[in-house]
Amino acid sequence: MEPRAKTSPSRRTLWQLVPQNLRYARFNRHEIAGSLGDLGTFLPLLVGMSAQNGLNFASALFFAGLFNIVTGLTFSIPMAVQPMKAIAAVALTEGLTTPQILAAGATVSLIILILGLSGGINWLNRIVPRSVVRGLQLALGLTLLMKGMQMVSATRQWWGLDSYLMGLVCAVIVLLLFFSRRIPAALLLFGIGMMITVIHQPAIWQNLGLGLTFPAWSPIAINDFVTAFPKAALPQIPLTTLNSVIAVCALSVDLFPTRAADPRKVSISVGMMNLVACWFGGMPMCHGAGGLAGQYRFGARTNGSILFLGAVKIVLAITLGASLMAICQSFPQSVLGVMLAFSGMELALVCRDQTSRSDAFTMLLTTGACLGLNNIAIGFVLGLAMAYCLKLGWFRLEDRGEDVHSTAPSLPGDNANQATPDSLDSATVNHSVEIPR
Repeated sequence: MEPRAKTSPSRRTLWQLVPQNLRYARFNRHEIAGSLGDLGTFLPLLVGMSAQNGLNFASALFFAGLFNIVTGLTFSIPMAVQPMKAIAAVALTEGLTTPQILAAGATVSLIILILGLSGGINWLNRIVPRSVVRGLQLALGLTLLMKGMQMVSATRQWWGLDSYLMGLVCAVIVLLLFFSRRIPAALLLFGIGMMITVIHQPAIWQNLGLGLTFPAWSPIAINDFVTAFPKAALPQIPLTTLNSVIAVCALSVDLFPTRAADPRKVSISVGMMNLVACWFGGMPMCHGAGGLAGQYRFGARTNGSILFLGAVKIVLAITLGASLMAICQSFPQSVLGVMLAFSGMELALVCRDQTSRSDAFTMLLTTGACLGLNNIAIGFVLGLAMAYCLKLGWFRLEDRGEDVHSTAPSLPGDNANQATPDSLDSATVNHSVEIPR
């Protein structure tokens, strides 16, 4: 039997909350298996930004583990901690510097924190139509997909450990393990990539050893904030609002009706994550509905899975951080490219819920503007303008014989209570997650 709180979660103090949540925690094989459910998102983006953008692997891994532990103490459910995908996608495709990546994460966190404290999170959710958010996700997913394929193509070898053939083998592995609950494909590909790196550069293996590595101060200039806001922070804000706050809370109601997450509490948690970590090289992180669905599908039912995962990340970051950073910088492009390509495909697949002509038109306009103009901010503005033109009836895209009940893009909050993993952002979980009713 699960312990039940006598007071509502929103009224409990921190000193009451942590002991209450720890009583829910379980540490068994199901929770440990569930902790691996979101590594398909975490590993490709962390390795990619470490290898391509110079993000400090040890610092990013340390703070990811720290966020896992803090999240596990704050929530009694297996609340996922994920990379901010829009920032990661822009960083990988446009070559953002590490300070710009950190500045984008800090900016998004500050805005989400203000929205959470002021109650404006629900207002923002109402004014940004879901079709526009899906357009951003589709654009970012396609950019990751193309980036991954370009990385495989850049090997320019048909045979070998880092070649087209290795990319094909890794793609087949992902497809074969797509529904596997026991073996996360991303974790297996990460292991394959590390072995190839060691074979190519034996000196890395010789230098691999225990040693204490702690996060170091990573300054951010004002120009980094100015550059990062329109490129990476702006597209991340609606995605974080929808997926990291609204959708994850709606899904928690379905999965854990007696322990559902509170939107205000979740938004404050997301807001606090990166405001400290950004100054020490921490990768921009947030919560995610897809991650919660994935960890649930792999067996996680309590915060024990998150606490376990956080402890493992911190230990690895402190003891092997410097060695792992060297390995990431030499990671085979064919393996990394496949990991990023499938992450991009899963991010793009969530857009299939836009079935009406108006919704699909707005989504595709947003996507086309983002990709064609190579400017996500302009794509977002154009998509938002089109969505409201359709909503106000200035344009009509449906014939009279078609569905006239969906003539305008729906708002993200309209169906929040019916959210399912099928309509949520996930870069690792297949979309057949069963939800108890």
